[in-house]
Amino acid sequence: MRIDPLLRALSEPTRLRIMRLLAHMELAVGELAQVLGQSQPRVSRHIRILCDAGLAERRKEGSWVFLRSAVGERSAPPLGAAAATLLTIAERDDAIFAARCAEDRRHLAAIRAAREASAEAYFARHAQEWDTLRLLHGADEPVEAALLNALDGRVPGRLLDVGTGTGRMAELLAERASHVTALDKSPEMLRIARARLQSFPAGQIDLVQGDFMALPFAESMFDTVLFHQVLHFAQEPETVLAEAARVTREGGHIAVVDLAAHEREELRERHAHARLGFSDEQMLVLLTDAGFEPQAPTALPGNPLTVKIWTGRRGSGTAPVIEAHTQGKAARP
Repeated sequence: MRIDPLLRALSEPTRLRIMRLLAHMELAVGELAQVLGQSQPRVSRHIRILCDAGLAERRKEGSWVFLRSAVGERSAPPLGAAAATLLTIAERDDAIFAARCAEDRRHLAAIRAAREASAEAYFARHAQEWDTLRLLHGADEPVEAALLNALDGRVPGRLLDVGTGTGRMAELLAERASHVTALDKSPEMLRIARARLQSFPAGQIDLVQGDFMALPFAESMFDTVLFHQVLHFAQEPETVLAEAARVTREGGHIAVVDLAAHEREELRERHAHARLGFSDEQMLVLLTDAGFEPQAPTALPGNPLTVKIWTGRRGSGTAPVIEAHTQGKAARP
């Protein structure tokens, strides 16, 4: 990292605003354009300057480009850490800059809240046919068998099924687990899950309405946390996995069943997907940053989508706390 391009990159007010937004979350370029009230080509030019200076990084996902900060107050290189610290101090001590940054975050919250409302309406409309829609990802049985194999014979213990939907996975794992908590944000989904799971003894399965961005549970409550075709609905998967780590005991496990990275853009609009699957590299970073020790993934190639199963063990120490700076959250669970 060199000082001249770094200082040039930070010499423009819009780029300072972008860096403060990226300090808290990864954002799509389109979201940045909406928040800043500028055209996407103009925002892309700002992004190119930030990336060339080593302050930000791009990640392409289908036709969308996501941007994240490449520097932090405790990260290398020292110049990048100094720049991140300077921006934090500026927002704290410069009242005009602080007000502009706060307004940007409020605007982002409104954008994401509108997207969340649209996605929630989608789940309400399709609750009755959810199991059928999930077949877009391939047949359930091979995936479920592979998941049980990926758990390697471990007893799930106290299991949290995040985004339980119609309760299919809770039903599948209930006899293996000592207790199942099935969580979903959609009341319509929970109503269907309750009917499906009513034959189990009282107390074996709890159904809870809640948001995967802010799980309504104490720390270290669960031995196993499961995300089954859920994480691609998260606008901030890093926050979701940090929450999962918080509620998983040390030595406990996580299993993420989701789509491998793909190019099916229509899933964004037709089925409310926020992410077009995940690459192994992305998931390695997400799980590691959340405090899990990733294990080798399992792939189940399909036509045209591949399902992956990523697992990890909760390491020692405290899970990172990712501060939520927006009110608009992902629609599932």
